[in-house]
Amino acid sequence: MKKIVLGTNGPEIGRLGLGLMGMSAFYTGAAQDDESSIKTIHRAIELGVTFLDTAEIYGPYLNEELLAKAILGKRDQVVIATKFGTILHRSDNTRGLDGSAENVRISVEGSLARLGTDYIDLYYQHRMDPHTPIEETVGALAELIHEGKIRHYGLSEAAPATIRRAHAVHPVTALQTEYSLWTRDPEAEILPLVRELGIGFVPYSPLGRGFLTGTIRSLDQLDATDFRRSNPRFEGENLQANIRIVEQVDAVAAEIGAKPGQVAIAWLLAQGDDIAPIPGTKRIAYVEENVAAEGMMLTTEQLTTLGAIAAPMGARYADMSPLNR
Repeated sequence: MKKIVLGTNGPEIGRLGLGLMGMSAFYTGAAQDDESSIKTIHRAIELGVTFLDTAEIYGPYLNEELLAKAILGKRDQVVIATKFGTILHRSDNTRGLDGSAENVRISVEGSLARLGTDYIDLYYQHRMDPHTPIEETVGALAELIHEGKIRHYGLSEAAPATIRRAHAVHPVTALQTEYSLWTRDPEAEILPLVRELGIGFVPYSPLGRGFLTGTIRSLDQLDATDFRRSNPRFEGENLQANIRIVEQVDAVAAEIGAKPGQVAIAWLLAQGDDIAPIPGTKRIAYVEENVAAEGMMLTTEQLTTLGAIAAPMGARYADMSPLNR
């Protein structure tokens, strides 16, 4: 697999990463087969997938603990990204936004312990706390870098103005935001900005929360607790309307003898050599399928056809207020 440097001075990673969230939280089948998930992580590493993405909120905590088991004896082969800021450690440990310096400190110690490591390669603020100036949060992160507890820091779903303010305090290594044929929002402001500042770009949900694989046609396929059941793009008439997107992706896939999910990844990789998507899966077969997409080349005509696909129906979250702050 091709390797890239994340941002101007970030870690070297395999071009495709692996999102681990669904192994432990929010999606159908989460936390039901850790042994299979660990085998999937091992296979990903064998294939050159070195960038592993988790967060303290996934579980909560279960996903970081799972990753620790998977990388035992393999720590020097991987780049660990985890996230903080969506658990209120200073009060009752419930869900909520806290970017305070005190919470940064509490959070990183917990993640280090659960991951079984003495440093985190990339530490993201998961969502921006509107009550804490970003300068305070980044100041605390810069101290952790100086102490060696984290190597780099990033932001997730931050607004352009926030990114600039953070970068002025200490350079941001990476920005993580949803981006795919399913979500094109970053193209307007975010992508030009991170390229201007030399910040790496990490698209999460590059397969549209599994929708672009063509395997989801009904909510009946999803567990009652699956996050997607309450996602506007998967509800009612929106779901049926959005199937047209998969059909257009599948038409291109049929032309080249590929799977629709592979086409979605190949399209995303074609948007720039500085993009490092993190498709998630619990299965070895899908890791192998995703990695194979890294070598696929779409024609100019195919890229144009895919780029012309209309936006999906429905917002990408039921509550969009924590995004783009």
